[in-house]
Amino acid sequence: MTAEPFVVVGGDAAGLSAASKCKREDPDREVVVFEKGRWVSYAHCGTPYFVKGEVERLTDLLTLSPDDIEERGIDLRREREVVAVDTDARSVTVRTPAGERREQSYSDLLVATGAHALTAPVDGTDLDGVFSLHGLDDAAAIRAALEPEGEATPESLGGDGYVDRERVERYAAWAPPETVAIVGGGYVGVEMAEAFTAHGLDVHVFQRGDHVLGPFGEAVAERVETELREQGVTLHLDTEVDRLAGEGRVERLECTGDTAIDVDMALVGVGIRPNVSLVADTAVDLGESGAVAVDDYGRTSAEDVYAAGDCAEARHTVTGEFDWVPLGLTANRAGRAIGQTVAGDPKPTGDIAGTAVVKAFEQECGRVGIVDHERTREAGFDPVSETITTASRSGYYPGAAETVVSLTADRETGRLLGGTIVGTDRAAVRIDTVATALEGDMTVGEVENLDLGYAPPFSPVWDPVLTAAKVLNGSLDE
Repeated sequence: MTAEPFVVVGGDAAGLSAASKCKREDPDREVVVFEKGRWVSYAHCGTPYFVKGEVERLTDLLTLSPDDIEERGIDLRREREVVAVDTDARSVTVRTPAGERREQSYSDLLVATGAHALTAPVDGTDLDGVFSLHGLDDAAAIRAALEPEGEATPESLGGDGYVDRERVERYAAWAPPETVAIVGGGYVGVEMAEAFTAHGLDVHVFQRGDHVLGPFGEAVAERVETELREQGVTLHLDTEVDRLAGEGRVERLECTGDTAIDVDMALVGVGIRPNVSLVADTAVDLGESGAVAVDDYGRTSAEDVYAAGDCAEARHTVTGEFDWVPLGLTANRAGRAIGQTVAGDPKPTGDIAGTAVVKAFEQECGRVGIVDHERTREAGFDPVSETITTASRSGYYPGAAETVVSLTADRETGRLLGGTIVGTDRAAVRIDTVATALEGDMTVGEVENLDLGYAPPFSPVWDPVLTAAKVLNGSLDE
């Protein structure tokens, strides 16, 4: 009797990593991937740079084309939306472009449905000229609106048959905007402020909290805010947006109180939430975060059903508890591990540390672990933090720049809990040292004694991370 296929719902990072690994490990295994859209296996993190113009074509952001995927022996079915899962019958219901519903049985199932962009609680997000940035069609529409009137086409943007043609053509017919409002000062908001500025727009960023890039901490935020202002971006901090208004097309942004500005375009980037509606009424449990609960192998509470990527939780290396931190490497790594497990060689998906980097014009920012004191206390730690400012290279060597490092540790054990970094000279990649230390459960004293590389063009004798560890270790001894 022929076994039912390994069915994957979602054709991006986690889904195709799992499908490819399973097929590589077990070439005779039938693997079917359902993707409700046209685009598959693309670099979402590259979309701000496509909008900016540094990436020329949408297809440059593809990791694998549909032809590449099919050459691997994977049965890829695009524009097929999985609308129901029956864990008892071990089958999924699929809706075709014609609206027909068909059943597909599975032996193993991976739910890799990703996440969706939030727009609430802002009203008026359905107006023309209001965008989120959560996919290549969004990126194509935004760039079409920014280019000279009538110049952008699906072909010139590199849509190559995948892009939403009607949407691109509609926005390409617009006169380019002059003023844009960005609602939300997180990753997307900061990166898109740079992209819009490159097109000569008057850029306004609205942030409900008192700082942009909240997860990166105050030291990073203050540097980034200074950089944004110096680049001509207007910041509206501690400002809550109520609504976007206009007659069919966005014309105005209104905030709590009397603040309002006229705008030609708006981008709403207030966060994402996991896509879990597919399994909401099944035997698949959700975790406290609202994402799918999994074990260390990506297995859900339903037999032979796995979850990975932006819809699933993962174990945090600092707390030891499961958490939801949707990032690209997490999705790819978990998908690959699940593919190997399904092929018969079980492999854990790996812990996460929340390592993230972001570029804000010339400032490079990195963060990892837990740096917020309230959250560390909730996890049972007694946090101590120190922030240092030092040079990125030997002071006498050209190109040295100020680098700011903040580290947080547990007072009782000295264990490193997290860190942030910001600077203009290769600052972001230094966060990988801190991430590695977290994975090794290292104390601040052990980090201080790391034998890191030194030469004047690359680092001072005491690397900025080592200097921060030295200062923090001194505070722990007090």
